[in-house]
Amino acid sequence: MNTEPIDYGPTPEVTGILDELDHPVIDTDGHVIEFLPWVRDLVVDIAGNDVAKRFDQMVNGSAGIRQVPTERRRQAGVTRSAWWGLPARNTLDRATAMLPELLYQRLDQIGVDVALLYPTYGLTVTAYPDDELRQAMARAFNIYMARAYEPYGDRLIGVASIPMFTPDEALAELDHAVGTLGLRAVMLSGVIPRPLPGAQDHRAARFMNGVGHDSEYDYDPVWKRCEELGVCPTFHASGQGWGTRASRTNYVYNHIGNFATAGEAAARSLLLGGAPMRFPDLRWAFLEGGVGWGANLLGDAIGHFEKRNVDGIKHYDPAAIDRDQLQALFDRHGTSEHSDRISELDYALTMLSDANEDRSTIDEWAESQITTVDELIEIFRDRFYFGCEADDPMNALAYRTDLLPGGIAMRAIFASDIGHWDVPDIREVLPEAYELVEKGLISPADFRRFTFEDPVRLFTAQNPDFFASTTVAEAARTVAAS
Repeated sequence: MNTEPIDYGPTPEVTGILDELDHPVIDTDGHVIEFLPWVRDLVVDIAGNDVAKRFDQMVNGSAGIRQVPTERRRQAGVTRSAWWGLPARNTLDRATAMLPELLYQRLDQIGVDVALLYPTYGLTVTAYPDDELRQAMARAFNIYMARAYEPYGDRLIGVASIPMFTPDEALAELDHAVGTLGLRAVMLSGVIPRPLPGAQDHRAARFMNGVGHDSEYDYDPVWKRCEELGVCPTFHASGQGWGTRASRTNYVYNHIGNFATAGEAAARSLLLGGAPMRFPDLRWAFLEGGVGWGANLLGDAIGHFEKRNVDGIKHYDPAAIDRDQLQALFDRHGTSEHSDRISELDYALTMLSDANEDRSTIDEWAESQITTVDELIEIFRDRFYFGCEADDPMNALAYRTDLLPGGIAMRAIFASDIGHWDVPDIREVLPEAYELVEKGLISPADFRRFTFEDPVRLFTAQNPDFFASTTVAEAARTVAAS
């Protein structure tokens, strides 16, 4: 083994930025590339060789997909998924995402004080349909994360993968990952692909089911356990393969906007399902999709609430039509085509205005427990957090209080996404994020919120000691106390 020292000091550009900052930088969403031989051995220990062979099939899944002719892919439910998605020419960065010690040594070079590390291959537990393999993978990836990164815990914080196809499997892995292994951050899926009734064995026959409104299961026990364990739910699932993102041949087509789609679906399901109102102390984070979709969802939700709340919906009640006034208006402004058919007026009034709707169901905000616009705004201002990659120019929207409803700032949190294809050189991440300050699109105070204060607020809301054993402990305590 070559032990000759290597200089992993920061670049002059990173040094110049750090000199301008009066705060640490917390990366809320970097990625490791798990060393799969180690993980496979753990799968064998957990579930045996038969399950490990199915793990091998998943690892080599790209070869299997290539064998399906394009013309048969729709029928088989096969879409173009990620390929060539990891650093290659930049071999140093590839190794950095695989080797904990190397990443630890390079943190100063990146300009990051503490990094939360999400899985790469472990992302599969959010959507993999094989129950036995999914649960074994979650357990194996979590053991790997705990063992590989625990020696570097003052600056590297591993995130647990929690399968969410049922509340029971989520509870079991939460207890093991957090309670037994000691991991203190968790990754969930907010949308689950479920088989359509009657077509369980057909890969293409799936519907996307949230974990809030209209879910097949009650996930409140999961949110309650998160509170008890002191972890905030963070959602990091892909929307590839859903709806229009189902190209058989083009990954870029499927990938654009997919994390925003998955985050919006999870947030909307939770919001309309009432989870934020039932668990007011929980903070929820939706990663890698940016903040733009969150601003749109807030504005759209307010518009729908104002016009379709339990009182507002009565404006559209067919029983409220003044028949005499309507008749008079037809007499005055109608043509013979109207007057000759006036006896069929009910036929003209029924579609989208059926008076026989079940009136016990017209309050579509009842489940959410939201009764005012202020409550909606408070959820998006204080309890929903949005993971934003460094190169996303829309990050500035989070701080446009002149545009956002209620004059709020949204809680954008800095995410490097190191380890994946959209970061060609991890030394460029902090400079890319700081460009918004240099261009005058956000203030230094906004950047402080983005890279330090709001990440601290997110994770210490559930666990005040979240950063206690890290190099940012004292600075984080000051923010948490405020």
